[in-house]
Amino acid sequence: MTEHPNNIPDQELSVEIFIDAAPDHVWTLMTQRQVDWWCPKPWRIEVVEQDWRAGGRAAITMFGPDGETNPIEGIFLEVVPGCRFVTTDAITADMRPAAPFMIGIWEITPEGSGTRYRASARHWTAEAMAQHRDMGFEAGWMVCAQQLKALAEGSAT
Repeated sequence: MTEHPNNIPDQELSVEIFIDAAPDHVWTLMTQRQVDWWCPKPWRIEVVEQDWRAGGRAAITMFGPDGETNPIEGIFLEVVPGCRFVTTDAITADMRPAAPFMIGIWEITPEGSGTRYRASARHWTAEAMAQHRDMGFEAGWMVCAQQLKALAEGSAT
């Protein structure tokens, strides 16, 4: 774990992958087809609301193959069209505090004729980061990245 200049520990987990597709295409899929890539299959999501602006509601529900239900409620902290979006579960759209777990950052950058995709989770505590790692963060979020890659490159079914 590294420290930032303001002495706050870097409690971030991340994955990244190269996608052989134009950034504008990847961005469209990231933001308009979340149900096709957002969580590792056989899990699925339903979008409750995605208000793509800073302060807008970011709400989905994840459903597991054994009947698990995981509602995720938060807000967008930042939306830079074509580049990145940032969410948190620390506050709700009606500005009520919530039980914070992380700040999620999904970003893309042009790389050659394709796109570099990076997704990261910044955690409030070292314990939350360890819990996320133990939940299978790297494998799970990489599967999502690979699903987005397959979708963007045209090989998804």
